[in-house]
Amino acid sequence: MTAAQNTPVDAPRRTVISIDAMGGDRGPAPVVAGIARSAKINPDLHFILHGPDDKLQKLVARRRALTGRCDIRNATDVVSMQDKPSHVLRQGKGTSMWSAIESVRNGEAEVCVSCGNTGALMALSMIRLRKLPGVNRPAIAILWPSRSAGGFNVMLDVGADIRADANDLLQYALMGVSYARNGLQLKTPRVGVLNVGTEEHKGRPELREAHDLIAQHSESGHYDFVGFVEGGDIPRDKADVIVTDGFTGNIALKTGEGTASLIGDLLKQAFRYSPLSRLAQLLAVSSLRRLQKRIDPRQVNGGVFLGLNGTVVKSHGSADALGVSAAVKLAVQLTQSKFSQKIAARLASITPIKHDETSAEPGTK
Repeated sequence: MTAAQNTPVDAPRRTVISIDAMGGDRGPAPVVAGIARSAKINPDLHFILHGPDDKLQKLVARRRALTGRCDIRNATDVVSMQDKPSHVLRQGKGTSMWSAIESVRNGEAEVCVSCGNTGALMALSMIRLRKLPGVNRPAIAILWPSRSAGGFNVMLDVGADIRADANDLLQYALMGVSYARNGLQLKTPRVGVLNVGTEEHKGRPELREAHDLIAQHSESGHYDFVGFVEGGDIPRDKADVIVTDGFTGNIALKTGEGTASLIGDLLKQAFRYSPLSRLAQLLAVSSLRRLQKRIDPRQVNGGVFLGLNGTVVKSHGSADALGVSAAVKLAVQLTQSKFSQKIAARLASITPIKHDETSAEPGTK
């Protein structure tokens, strides 16, 4: 009876998130503001904040929503955007990024969120958390605004590794399917491979080989394979999961973000052109706000590292409080759906097949 009295009623539901407070371009202030925003929305969140104690104590003290819900771990060093991953692996033990990942590794937190250097974050995550059995290359997955019923498509990889062979792309497809099921609640996601055309004879050899592999596993993987898709299909209602290598995916992502920003700027200029256009803006203000929210990259901020023994969410380096809060929301959603365990189970289903293929005699395919 005493134990029951001393245990909070909501203790089993508490979600602990490890936050790298120092990784972003804007410093720790928007990070703390972002987690405070999330804390107001979700009373079951608890944060472990990593960075210089003296700076973080002052920032946290200003946020009433974080009272009693934020532990600070002193980490005086910072991983800059210019630091090479190899340097961080050798010299980064005292950084906020390293400390944030360690909290996940030690089981103190379910997920890590960082706005920091993508290459360094992936390298540290791979070394400290380790890859899931059977995974050759982890991937970064993002949600892309689209015309599909759920409003988003999943695309991966968008920058974890510029290389990817056919087996890597097959693993990306399976991880993307799991993400679509748990993140978008899609029972049977549609999978497409990004290419320069939809014809089966187009593209590099590894893409054509991946096309056949992903098609072969569609029945056992419980997804629909739609074949090759083009860049224009990324925001369309053609595929729920779009598979590509990190080089192509990152270029597509940055192009999309730049285009969304351009559209927003052009709309502002158009409505400021004349008194009549300003009046039109007032009449259409509710529709414009919906459009702004729909194309605002901050609303879907957060790339998920897939293929690791732990969940890591990479927020945009220039994220403000809204962007950080969106990344935290995604982290909570993935944690509550036990996303990492489901991906591990899905990849385990193809590991024997991959071993059979790679264990063939030298010189055979």
